[in-house]
Amino acid sequence: MEKIIVHSHFHTGHRQLGYPGKCKFVHGHTWRGTVTVSCEAFPRDHLDMALDFGDLKAVMRLLDHKMLVTEQDATFLDSDLFEPEGVVMLKGKGPSVENVALYIWDKVVDHIRDKFPGHGVAYTVEVLIQETENNIFVVEKIATI
Repeated sequence: MEKIIVHSHFHTGHRQLGYPGKCKFVHGHTWRGTVTVSCEAFPRDHLDMALDFGDLKAVMRLLDHKMLVTEQDATFLDSDLFEPEGVVMLKGKGPSVENVALYIWDKVVDHIRDKFPGHGVAYTVEVLIQETENNIFVVEKIATI
């Protein structure tokens, strides 16, 4: 088994619409993330490299200094009020840590698919997102690419 692990951090704003507590207000976090990709044997490129650490970190850093929203947050999706390039649309009902992790998982899988299409390799991709010092969410799924 081979494994690649990268750590990164990024700063974002978000709010949880409909939340009964203080998280309903706009606030920010310094998120910490770890992406782990493993498989039996990685395909290698012309430099005999599997996946570039920087490319995997860049997936998380795409969120840096952005406002995380879902389609329910019409205010931040109004391009007359907010710069569209400063807003990241997540799937789901709210920009929760769960949906942040799933967004990153999808982007990592897209990156692997673009780099090594059609190899039939089963990758286990784990994304760990730490929202605060004490709150962590992990998603781990297999993607065959």
